[in-house]
Amino acid sequence: MAAPEDRPVDPTPLHTAGLPATPQRDRTIPATAWIEAPPELLALGHDLGHELVGYKRRIGGWLLWRAGPATKGDARYAAIAADDVAQQFTFRLHPSGQGEGRGPDGVLHHRFRAWKESLRDFPPR
Repeated sequence: MAAPEDRPVDPTPLHTAGLPATPQRDRTIPATAWIEAPPELLALGHDLGHELVGYKRRIGGWLLWRAGPATKGDARYAAIAADDVAQQFTFRLHPSGQGEGRGPDGVLHHRFRAWKESLRDFPPR
């Protein structure tokens, strides 16, 4: 299994229904391939110096994306409702391992796991 940064980018255009439920271990699906991608997603990591935004998985009705490295670096995650791209939440992960992001539960989370749990527990409206 290749490390996330070593997986080939697959630019094949996909609609929301074509985004897989589970993590992809053989390739990276870039946000630019998602036909319904909102502009905010395409620019998710620009201010951090990351052009590539990769799809990670579904968490309930949320689509999870990441700009930046999985560990030891500046990264930003976005959760976007699969059926309404206007519903979006982000989590910023710092190189120190600290982070922050408001979840759909309305809470400002400082642990990535807690933020993901809020996605699991609070489906899109």
